[in-house]
Amino acid sequence: MPYVLLALAIISEVAATLSLRGSEGFSKLVPSIVVVLGYGISFVLLAQVLKSISVSVVYAVWSGAGTALIAAVGLTFLGESARWNVLAGITLVILGVVLLNLGGAHR
Repeated sequence: MPYVLLALAIISEVAATLSLRGSEGFSKLVPSIVVVLGYGISFVLLAQVLKSISVSVVYAVWSGAGTALIAAVGLTFLGESARWNVLAGITLVILGVVLLNLGGAHR
């Protein structure tokens, strides 16, 4: 169950981050609300996950997966360029998260 909550926290954070662009500096109401709620929900879920999984793993997975997802969305849907260094960075983030999880995620 903690990993389901962590996945939901990541999805919530990604939705909030993507909404930042649409909020146009918090000048548009609906995307701004999504930003605030998305980050809020993400942190509430993270607090629950931290009851079962160590903070170093939780934060690494949350930030790493969120970063990789945002980059993938940017490349796929927002027309951002897929340079070799961007793809290598995403790959390294994913490998780092995998290595942390192999090291033991539970307290």
